[in-house]
Amino acid sequence: MSKKTVKDIDLKGKKVLVRCDFNVPLDENRNITDNTRIVAALPTIKYLLEQNCSVILCSHLGRPKGEFKPEFSLAPVAKELSRLLGQEVIMAKDVIGEDAKTKAANLKQGEILLLENVRFHREETDNDPEFSKALASMAEVYVNDAFGAAHRAHASTVGVAAYLPAVSGFLIEKELKFLGEALDNPVRPFMAILGGAKVSDKIGVIDSLLEKVDTLMIGGGMAYTFFKAQGYSVGNSMCEEDKLDLARELMQKAKDRGVKLMLPVDTRVGKEFKPDTESKTVAWTEIPDGWEGFDIGEKTIEMFSEELKNAKTVVWNGPLGLFEFDQFAKGTNAIAKVLSELDATTIIGGGDSAAAVRKAGLQDKMTHISTGGGASLEFLEGKKLPGIECLQDK
Repeated sequence: MSKKTVKDIDLKGKKVLVRCDFNVPLDENRNITDNTRIVAALPTIKYLLEQNCSVILCSHLGRPKGEFKPEFSLAPVAKELSRLLGQEVIMAKDVIGEDAKTKAANLKQGEILLLENVRFHREETDNDPEFSKALASMAEVYVNDAFGAAHRAHASTVGVAAYLPAVSGFLIEKELKFLGEALDNPVRPFMAILGGAKVSDKIGVIDSLLEKVDTLMIGGGMAYTFFKAQGYSVGNSMCEEDKLDLARELMQKAKDRGVKLMLPVDTRVGKEFKPDTESKTVAWTEIPDGWEGFDIGEKTIEMFSEELKNAKTVVWNGPLGLFEFDQFAKGTNAIAKVLSELDATTIIGGGDSAAAVRKAGLQDKMTHISTGGGASLEFLEGKKLPGIECLQDK
C-alpha cells in the first residue's frame, strides 16, 4: 500500500470530506435490504470521530442520471448510519447547495453530516472542476473509502483530490492489501475461479490471471463460449459467437504458459429461463438442442472441489450458474462451501459472487469479500484505478 491512509496524516479537529460507497439495495418501501456497504465504512468513520473531526460523508446511490429523484435519496442511509453509530447523522437536502453549505459550515467536532446523492448532479460523473471545487470547499481533508467507485474518475472520487490533501480510508487500504498481495505475492498453489455471463466482461482478467495463477477454473455463462469454440453445440445456452476465436486464443495461451485451464465436464440444463423449469444434467459435449445451460454439473463440482483442496490462495469472481434460481445455485453454493473450509487465503471479488456467498451464509468464512465488483475486476486486470491514483503517496 504505497498510498497514505487516515493514519499517515494529522486529522485532529479537522473538517473531513469522506467519499463512501453507500450504493445499497432498497426495497419498494425504500428499506435497505443489505447494509454490508454501510457497515464496511464504519471503521473509518469511527476513527475520524476519535480524532475529533467534523465528518462530512458523500456517496452516490443508483443511477439518477444527473437529476433529483426522491427514490434515490440517501435519507434511508442517514437513518441506518444513525442507528449503527448510536448518534444522529445530520442529512443535507442537497450536495453543494445552500442547505449543504450551511450545515457543513456549522458542523461541530464529533458531528456527522451526510450530503445528498452526488449523482443528482451531472457534474459529478463529468468530473466537473467547478463542482469538485465547491464540494472540496466544505472541508480541509479528503478521504476516499469508496472502493466500489474507485474505478470511476468522477468529481467526488478524483476531482476533489485536486483541491484537498487526499488519503485513503481503512476499507480501501484493506481491499488493496488483500487483492494486491494475492496478485503480487500469492502463496501457491494460486487458483482463480471465474464465472459470470460473458467472456467479453472478463477478457482482461483472464489474460492477466494467466500470467499469475497455477490453475484457472471457468464456469457460468461464459463457459459455453469455450465449448462452442471447440466445435460443440451449446443448444440455447448463452454464447458470444464473436468471441470464439478469442476463447481459442486464451486456451492456447494457458497451454503455452503451463496454466491448468479447467472447463466444466458436465452442465445442468433447463428448458426455459424460469425457476421451476424442467432440468437435467448432461455431459458438456451433449447439450441438447432447445435446452439451455444454467449451472455446472455434479462431476464438475467434484472435479473443481478436488483441485481446490490443494490451493493456498484463491480469487473468485462471478457465480458458476444462475444462482438466483435455487435449482441452479448448486454449483455456486458447493464451491462456496469448499472455499469456506480451506486452509487458504480466499478472496471473493465483489458483485454477484459476493451476493452468492452471502446468500449461502458463508461470508464470515472467507478471508476477504471485496465491496467493489467493477473495481475489483479492473484491479485484477492490472488497471490503475483513478480513485486510488489521485491519493497522496506515502
